[in-house]
This record gives sequence, structure tokens and C-alpha cells, in this order.
Amino acid sequence: HCLTVRAVCQREIDYDRQNGYSWKITLLRNYWKSKVKQEWLSGKYSNIRSRSSLPENSMYPMDVDTWGEILEAELER
Repeated sequence: HCLTVRAVCQREIDYDRQNGYSWKITLLRNYWKSKVKQEWLSGKYSNIRSRSSLPENSMYPMDVDTWGEILEAELER
């Protein structure tokens, strides 16, 4: 599971590990973020017309770098 999450959230995983978090805590901190981030990066939410049409689990607190990655992926589509 850790490697799967790291494939999507490498920067976040590396940051947590450098700050001394165990793999278990790191996984718990980043699992749902990786799921939501992967959905955004894959384009699942590319053609949403309004916030109300987004599924409930489409949002998760993410930093500016993560949103930058998502926006870059959108620009490439």
C-alpha cells in the first residue's frame, strides 16, 4: 500500500518520512489524499459544471504544489 500511495504522493511521503513519521503513520496521513489526487490527475473531474455536481469524496486538503500538479495535468488534456 505504501508504494502505491507513494506513486501518487511521492513528495508528501518523502516529506513525512524525512520528518520521522513511521510508514504506518505516513500511510494513514496520505492514503485518502492519494486516492483523491489520483482521481483529479486522471481527469475524472475535468468536465464538472459546478461544485454541487462533484461527488462528496472528491475533495481533500491538499497543498499548493499538489493543486499545481492537478492544474498542469488539466492543461495537458
